[in-house]
Amino acid sequence: MNKESNVYIIIYSTVMVVVVAVLLAVAALSLKDRQDANILNEKKNAILASLGAADQNYDEFINAYAVNAEGEQIDGVDVFVQLQDLKSSFEQQIFPVFEAKDGRVVLPITGSGLWGPIWGYIALEGDMNTVAGIVLDHSGETPGLGAEIATPAHQAMYKGKQIFEGDEFVSVTLKKGGASEGNTHEVDAISGGTKTSDGVSAMLKNSLENYLPLLGAKKGAAAAEEVVAEVEETEESNVQNVEENE
Repeated sequence: MNKESNVYIIIYSTVMVVVVAVLLAVAALSLKDRQDANILNEKKNAILASLGAADQNYDEFINAYAVNAEGEQIDGVDVFVQLQDLKSSFEQQIFPVFEAKDGRVVLPITGSGLWGPIWGYIALEGDMNTVAGIVLDHSGETPGLGAEIATPAHQAMYKGKQIFEGDEFVSVTLKKGGASEGNTHEVDAISGGTKTSDGVSAMLKNSLENYLPLLGAKKGAAAAEEVVAEVEETEESNVQNVEENE
């Protein structure tokens, strides 16, 4: 066959495309399990990082489950499958929860920035109000501007903030021009990244609202435990006083 003919060039190009496509498909299939494992580990590490517990073993430290819109636990749900499309999971009223052994919880959050999806994990202290830490990420925010949400410096500002004002849910807001001094519900917005900052504020509010029944139940349980502990402490004190008087 004439190697300079159009027919030869077309046949040769077609064969090469098919061969390369087959090789890529084989490589993708053979590496899929390893890729899935890496993605899973990345999610587990992000959850631990939000708690400031990177040195912990995820499987020993975290109990993962899902709840419905009433805050009731749902059986038989693979939470990491739900994280693959968290927006759809929320629409189906399936809400993943990652509860640490020390009573803190990590809640996944998802939303939209300026150029695409943004997401992350927010950890709450045992009072279900105070932010223990946060991890944020994005798919295409502008470097040096909106992409700053993924930096440790920005994420450190959330620690100690609160999502409730008394019994009212107010979330945490990124405020343009800087958070008001002493305000426990605001953090500094990204300079030059107003749209991304607004997206993070909306993401926090909209995502956390899904968990209000769960947070309310846990806050109530914690308050009940405190009352029981106070009663037991009072009883012990009374017993000691009686024994001393005798």
